[in-house]
Amino acid sequence: MKKNNLKNENYLERIPLRKEGLNWSQDADGNVTLEMENKGIFNRIAQKILKKPKISYIHLDETGSFIWPLIDGEKDIIALGESVEEHFGEKAHPLYERLSQYFKILENYGFITFK
Repeated sequence: MKKNNLKNENYLERIPLRKEGLNWSQDADGNVTLEMENKGIFNRIAQKILKKPKISYIHLDETGSFIWPLIDGEKDIIALGESVEEHFGEKAHPLYERLSQYFKILENYGFITFK
């Protein structure tokens, strides 16, 4: 995307996609756990020397566990926010500020990309 297009784009209109090959599970209570494989030379060394795990498990909070299964590559952040608003009500506010921060964190860790 060109630099000019980025300035005109509304972040909330972006459509998140879960990373291909990222394993995740949801328990009976609805809590989501992401499984991140630690790859690369430095992780290999840390696994051998420092006994670091080969797979890290990331447990999402209540809101994250609600949102994660809804990420389908079709809904934008605004539509996901409407579902969050409907489910959590006032507890989710300030809604879109929190959602934009949440998706920026997921993107920075490589758990999602955007369409």
